[in-house]
Amino acid sequence: MLGITSYGMYLLASILMHATPGVDTMYIMGRSVAQGRKAGVYSVLGISTGVFVHTLLAAFGLAVILQQSVVLFTAVKIAGAAYLVYLGIKMMRQPAPPALESEELAPTKLKKIYWQGVTTNVMNPKVALFFLSFLPQFIETAQPYGPLPFLLLGVSFVVTSTLWGLGVVYVAALATKRVRQNAKMALLVNRLTGIVFIGLGVKLLQTKAS
Repeated sequence: MLGITSYGMYLLASILMHATPGVDTMYIMGRSVAQGRKAGVYSVLGISTGVFVHTLLAAFGLAVILQQSVVLFTAVKIAGAAYLVYLGIKMMRQPAPPALESEELAPTKLKKIYWQGVTTNVMNPKVALFFLSFLPQFIETAQPYGPLPFLLLGVSFVVTSTLWGLGVVYVAALATKRVRQNAKMALLVNRLTGIVFIGLGVKLLQTKAS
């Protein structure tokens, strides 16, 4: 099918990978717990956009440069880790929000959360390397369709990733709604979320090029 092989197996493998907690899932969960459902949804949309960017890079061969250049890989990794640590510190310094602020975020703040999600994903070189190693396994060697199979598999991954992320948002936001309505507990959640983001930054910094 358009140069793609074992598409059903690919979808199953993608879903199983989403279910394995990684930087993106933890980021979405952190936003949902600290700021509510809307913030979580915009985080999902941002990360899904980042995944699509990686799809384009893999489809047109640009990610190969990242794979072969240790300097570029390290630079992107450090920038991504620093950004996560920055977001973590910012969350930890954020004052206690008033009740239900998380459900009434201004459009400008939601837009900012969206772009933070995009940046978090795009600046993770591990995602680019994942696409380079994972997608070719489901593409026929002698296919005449050029980058089309990469794009189709990438879009499928974006769809399954978005659905998984929205599920995480719903569960996390619903489970912690009462916590966010308590100013003291909301402040504590912000601190813990900040620590999680910093931890994700440190974990990303330890990623090695393969």
